[in-house]
Amino acid sequence: MRLFATCLVALLALQPGPAARSEDALNGPKRTFSDDLIENLTGDWIINRQIRGRIVQNTLHAEWVLDHQFLQLHMKDVAEPSAYEAIVLIGYNDADRRYVAHWTDTFGGTYSAIGHGRRSGDSIEFVFAYPDGPFFNTFTWDANARRWVMRLENSGKGGDRKLFAIDTAERK
Repeated sequence: MRLFATCLVALLALQPGPAARSEDALNGPKRTFSDDLIENLTGDWIINRQIRGRIVQNTLHAEWVLDHQFLQLHMKDVAEPSAYEAIVLIGYNDADRRYVAHWTDTFGGTYSAIGHGRRSGDSIEFVFAYPDGPFFNTFTWDANARRWVMRLENSGKGGDRKLFAIDTAERK
């Protein structure tokens, strides 16, 4: 019986639980994801997108959702009818110490993806893995101009990056 009790105590001690969480955790039960950089994305924006030699406009509404665990970005082309719409959820994974972006758009489930990124200064480069090569979306906050610039690049199997689009977001 003593051996059983000792084994049970040892097993319980190995189980992860609230005591095993670090005190600096950004998210999880009873915590919210707070980030000084991402916070700058909240609100309503106009995006000027330079894509394949032309400029199109999108709107962007960003707000905290799911108990402040994710910042939801809702982007929509201003054309009537709309040619593009996306909903993106940006959060943070404490275990990996990196950001996560769940990207869904009008291209459907085949092209929906989860990207991961790390912060460097006022930028986060998200990398999305696709069968034909990685796709990069780098969000950069320009504090002086109070705007966001998102640089979208795709990469083939050789690793060379090619510009796909540049989005400049300015407050409405």
